[in-house]
This record gives sequence, structure tokens and C-alpha cells, in this order.
Amino acid sequence: MTDSPLLGVADPSAPARLAVGLVSAGRVGTALAQALESVGHVVGAVVARSDQSQERARLRLPDSEVFADADEVAARSELLILAVPDDELPTVVAALADGGRVRPGTIVVHTAGAHGTGVLAPLTALGALAVAVHPAMTFVGAAEDTRRMQSACFAVTADDEIGFTVGSSLVYEIGGQPVRIGEADRTLYHAALAHGANHLVALIDDAVTVLHSVIERADADGAPLRSAQEMLTPLVTAALDNALQMGPAALTGPVARGDADAVAAHLNALTRWGKTAPAADTTIVDAYLMQARRAAAHARPSPALAAVLGGAASGPGRSDESGEA
Repeated sequence: MTDSPLLGVADPSAPARLAVGLVSAGRVGTALAQALESVGHVVGAVVARSDQSQERARLRLPDSEVFADADEVAARSELLILAVPDDELPTVVAALADGGRVRPGTIVVHTAGAHGTGVLAPLTALGALAVAVHPAMTFVGAAEDTRRMQSACFAVTADDEIGFTVGSSLVYEIGGQPVRIGEADRTLYHAALAHGANHLVALIDDAVTVLHSVIERADADGAPLRSAQEMLTPLVTAALDNALQMGPAALTGPVARGDADAVAAHLNALTRWGKTAPAADTTIVDAYLMQARRAAAHARPSPALAAVLGGAASGPGRSDESGEA
């Protein structure tokens, strides 16, 4: 059996080498296909229609034949990966079913987070084995995406134990960790990931935008900071690590301390900034208020703080009286 350059040694429980087809060569699909190739599977056919996708396939999957027609890829595949956006998946599945080129026994895997295996029903009716495998990871379209899969969990949803075993085996092969997610829970699962990762990007970008405007106004004779990102990086990195390790107990800052005056001052400052800063996003104050309310739900807000937040939830979480952030 072929040793894995990702894992270092061959997995004796790995399934037989498969002829893999990929639809299409986006960020997730390319990373997954490259990971499967690295453990001995053969990605022989790829759908890549745009110039960007074709270039990505050429660089990351140089031995694969590129097609514009998904039916051609399906006809050549024992394992068919559908790595298309969630909203496009039903249309792609319907077209493949109409094309009739998916053979009985083909393993059809999709990577859409919000869908389970129900969306693949037109292909299971043709005798395909359906598995939904979604990596809980963000992808930027670079080579390190494949390496990141080694530390990722993958949501695996299947119609039966055979499908779950097949999906889990593929995940284990590339170094990931399979997690069983029920069909009815796929959308809720995906919502949690989007809230935790995608919205985090928006939150950090808001903070960078506001902080950058402050740094720009700093005294030219003072010690300059190179960027807002440089100032935020150690703080947000520590906060994220603490949150993942400690949960709500990691909460610090004025909401955790019940400092109503500080929170009111923040809201006033952000409101003034939003009215005067060039090209400012005036919704940042709304985002701050919403997140402060969520933070308060994990603390024990004082009546004064609850009044400032207006509609803030109260909860059983702990507050950290010594928090400094």
C-alpha cells in the first residue's frame, strides 16, 4: 500500500485506491482532491470551467485531465466529489442524474456544509452511495489548505453505517477526524461554523477599521505602530485561545465587569466616529451593541449595564472582575 506524504505511513485500514473525479476545482475541492492524491488515490478527471479554476487545477492537480462537462468526469469516477457551493448543489445533482453517467456503486461525496445526503437522492436512485463530508476549516486557495486538513474535523453524514464507514475512512486517510452529524442537524451545524468563523472575520475587520483611524491620528512624534493588525494580533489571538480553552470564563472587559459607564462611552464614541470618519460603516455601533448584549448573556450584568444595553440578556455565566481588555 502506498505511504502517505501527509501522514508519513500507510494506513492499513484505508480503502482500496479509487479513481477520483472532482466537480469542481474550487478551493475546497482542490484541497480535498490533492489530499486524496497524496495517499494514493488517482484524481483522473476534474471539472474546471473558469480561468481561475483551470489554473488552480493545473498547479495543484497537474496529472488530472480537465473537462468542462461534469458527465464526462462522472463516467470516469469510482469516487465522485461534488465540491460546489451549497446553493448550486441541487442543480448539479439533477443534471448528473439526467445525464445518466453516474454508475451504480459510485461513491458520491459532496462537501456542502448545509446539506446532508438528501440532496443526493437523485443519484442514490441510480445506485450511487451518498456521503456528505464537510471540512470544518477555512480555505484560501493556496497549497497550505491541503496541509490544514490534517488538523480539521469533518462532518460526515450518511444514509447508513456503510456510508458512514466509507466517509470516515476517507477522512481518516487524509489525517482528518470524522464527526457524525445527523441529516436533520446539517443546517444548524453549518450555522454554528459560519457564526464562529465567518462572522469572526467581519468582527475583526470592524475592529481593524476603527483602530486604524485612531492610529492615523496619532502624534507624528510618538512611537508609531506599523498597523492596526499588529496591535490587535496578540490580543485577539490570546482571547480566541482562552475562549476555546475556558469557554465563558474567558470573558473579560467592561461587560464582564459590569462597567456601564465604559460601555456607554464606547457606544457614544463609535456613534461619533461613524458620523465623521471617511467611508465609515455606521453599522459598526450596531454590531458592537449586539455583541455586547451577547457577552452580557454570559456574565451577570448590573441593572445599570442592562439599561445601557437595552434588552441585554442575562445568564448564568461567570464575570471576571479583574479583566483588563
